[in-house]
Amino acid sequence: MDDLPLSELDAFTAIARERSFRAAARKRGVSASSLSDSLRRLEERLGVRLLNRTTRSVTPTEAGQRLLERLAPALGEVASALGQLDSFRDGPSGTLRLNVPTIVARTFLPGIVNRFLTAHPKVRIEVIAEDSFIDVLAAGYDAGIRYDERLERDMIAVPIGPRRQRYVTAASPDYLERRGMPRHPRDLIDHDCIIHRFLSGTSATPWEFDRNGETLMITPTGQVSANAIEIEVGAAVAGLGVMRTFEELLMPEVEAGRLQLILEEWVTEFSGPFLYYASRRHMPAALRAFVDFIKAEPQKGR
Repeated sequence: MDDLPLSELDAFTAIARERSFRAAARKRGVSASSLSDSLRRLEERLGVRLLNRTTRSVTPTEAGQRLLERLAPALGEVASALGQLDSFRDGPSGTLRLNVPTIVARTFLPGIVNRFLTAHPKVRIEVIAEDSFIDVLAAGYDAGIRYDERLERDMIAVPIGPRRQRYVTAASPDYLERRGMPRHPRDLIDHDCIIHRFLSGTSATPWEFDRNGETLMITPTGQVSANAIEIEVGAAVAGLGVMRTFEELLMPEVEAGRLQLILEEWVTEFSGPFLYYASRRHMPAALRAFVDFIKAEPQKGR
């Protein structure tokens, strides 16, 4: 074990995370065959099969999964420690991997990322936007962006983006003319609603309405359910139902007259998102630079 190369452990981690030799090779900038050779040598050294390989899939064995769970944080610490050497160079470098909700990727994050990369030309950023509730660190990300109720308590959280956001309800003028104007959230029980589905959920998420300290929960029903905001907004504009989502996503259609806000006394306001990451001694230089950049940025609604 004394001469076990870190490169072989890193190759195994990359393949196991991506579940693909080709995808891992693209991430590492090497050939798939070189990763395959590294994995073969590692399995021979350990005397244990770590990955099951077929022509269609790559999956960790039980031994491989246990090794991955223990190895990923350790390799992260090694990379972070090496990243500290960037302070002796001209500036931070390396790759910053972020997992963020789609609302964040669509609204304020592009501007922040563009300004950050302009200030730090040696840093690369990989952003994956999804609404699944995953363990971002176990999945190999350096940090994530989430809202209050989704933050793990053992993480460090830094405010990012707008500090207050709102959920609003809207429908097309044509739909409201045909079906009537809802005057109370309970009226939506008799209306077609456009439902946002999270990949991790099999049922519709209840809609929460707030007014003067009163909270109501309504379970929407309707013809359309999707996990893509383009489908949802398009359906609302086409007059297929009522939708409820982040104000930022609906205002362009409202201002253009294609959608109309309703139930405006029942707007739900909540705190904005946070960048979060693990507490550890060595932070990757790219992540440290990003955290410092976020802290220095003026934020709306402080």
